[in-house]
Amino acid sequence: MIHLNNVSFGYSKQKKLFTDLSLKLDPGHIYGLLGKNGAGKSSLLRNIAGLLFPLEGTIDVSGREPRKREPAFLQDIFFLPEEIYLPSVTMTKYLEMLSPFYPNFDKNQFLGYIAEFDIPENNKLTGMSYGQKKKVLIAFALATNTKVLIMDEPTNGLDIPSKSQFRKVVSNVLNPERLILISTHQVRDLDNLIDSIIILEDSKILIQHSLDIVAERLYFGTLANVEYDQRVLYSEPSLRGYNAVFENSEQMESRVDLEQLFNAVMENPARIKSIFN
Repeated sequence: MIHLNNVSFGYSKQKKLFTDLSLKLDPGHIYGLLGKNGAGKSSLLRNIAGLLFPLEGTIDVSGREPRKREPAFLQDIFFLPEEIYLPSVTMTKYLEMLSPFYPNFDKNQFLGYIAEFDIPENNKLTGMSYGQKKKVLIAFALATNTKVLIMDEPTNGLDIPSKSQFRKVVSNVLNPERLILISTHQVRDLDNLIDSIIILEDSKILIQHSLDIVAERLYFGTLANVEYDQRVLYSEPSLRGYNAVFENSEQMESRVDLEQLFNAVMENPARIKSIFN
């Protein structure tokens, strides 16, 4: 559904954010795009959405080239940016203005999300708190029912209960024909939500795999001592010794810890690459 082939992008030809980036994303998955601030996550998402254009390479989204911004492309993709804007209108007026652009928009679905998020319906959007505005846009994004849904730092501005609600509603909208791509630097916000992970760093994709494959090749557990253990890719002190990530040579079962995985990839990119190639 989303296919990037040798894509290079930068705000100038002299300084590129990423070079020869290739990526294939399939429907029926919730992908988490992780990376440090400045790694190029937002720029990558905007290239996919057709808001920025690659210097080299090609991007294909559902058989269309994003940079052309064709109506058939725009009505089946929704991009929720990190920096949000809402006009000084009521929620009802907002729906009247924007929902016609999305043929599969479901008003009842939207109102259900609004009730789930406990958002007042009659207030002007500009009179809401930042967190409430973010939840209105998340509700609208989900209710468009586009085949491709891209969200950049959607949990910024949400409190802890709202983040839990976010994970619940997003997980419920996935279907075999829909692709959801979420970028964040708040790694734990994607716990129990995504099924595949992409980590972008230093102009390269260091890892792109399902969490099932990650759990097959890496073990997340506790060790009494890590000082001379060559298996360890990342460790941090805990009450019982060390929480550690190491190569799963004995095929043991464990639950993937996204934050520890991210730290392991950042600390040992070469070893991670050899494990997953």
